[in-house]
Amino acid sequence: MSWSVTPLRALHWAQLNEFSFVAGMRLLFWAYRVAGRWPVRLILYPILLWYFFRKPVARLASRDYLERVAARASDGEKLGVLRHFGAFAESILDKMLLWSGLFDINSVKHHGKSLIAAEIARKRGALLICCHLGNLDLCRVLSRQMAGFKVTALIHTKHAQRFNRLLAQLNTESELNLMQVTELTPATAVLLGEKIGRGEFVAIAGDRIPVSAKPRVAPAQFLGAPALFPVGPYILASLLKCPVYLIFTFRCGPTSEIHLELFRESIHLPGAARERAFAELAADYAARLESYCRRAPLQWFNFYEFWRLPTVAPIHVPE
Repeated sequence: MSWSVTPLRALHWAQLNEFSFVAGMRLLFWAYRVAGRWPVRLILYPILLWYFFRKPVARLASRDYLERVAARASDGEKLGVLRHFGAFAESILDKMLLWSGLFDINSVKHHGKSLIAAEIARKRGALLICCHLGNLDLCRVLSRQMAGFKVTALIHTKHAQRFNRLLAQLNTESELNLMQVTELTPATAVLLGEKIGRGEFVAIAGDRIPVSAKPRVAPAQFLGAPALFPVGPYILASLLKCPVYLIFTFRCGPTSEIHLELFRESIHLPGAARERAFAELAADYAARLESYCRRAPLQWFNFYEFWRLPTVAPIHVPE
């Protein structure tokens, strides 16, 4: 069932300044240029300790998530909040290295790349549902390695303006193919439909509630408890009438991996059973996200109360 969320006492993710330590990341980037990655880690932890004590919402949210994912892991690995923050900081450093040309993109391992290559050969566009696991910027860099793979990422950047400006200073192309969207409008849908019609790809996050007064969401089991997931990607896919793929990225030792998999060949939302369709789609997506979170538990970066279920009421989604 899809729901409309009423205002929360807890902060919405968009109200959190995730990149409030951009100044510290500037220092890390400079240190990397001078000495390499390992010395960077020596100066990283003072920055993380400051973040740990100054950001209680992020700290508590991290601990909540890590306890949930550890409870469902089989290896008993100890997952600490500082390690989680450290993985987040390194992902930011990787973004900076990507856009400054210092990241070895040829070392990235691809899984499912042939699926996208086949869509490009058919000159058929698709919707890519991504998430805040690993380094999302690898998805855009992938377009440099595949002729004809043009991606427009739908993002909400208000919480990351300082960091985006920093990326733009490193490389003016860092802001290419980005579309800031707080709410899907008919005009936006038409524009995206034109892109799909030209054989392009549209990327949208599937693990964050949209920034609007009454976001459309559906509950699904995730890491052992119900959580709310946006249904916007599925509404958009039904309007665009295109295939839907899932894309996951994460660091594995010294290398990074990109995983692509077909989610639905197409999505149709029947009027009489629309809420049930939303519930099934959200459940299937949550299951795939959980699978990858268990593979790379320290690399899912949603530092807010993800499992907080506010007072909700069903909403009517127009046909």
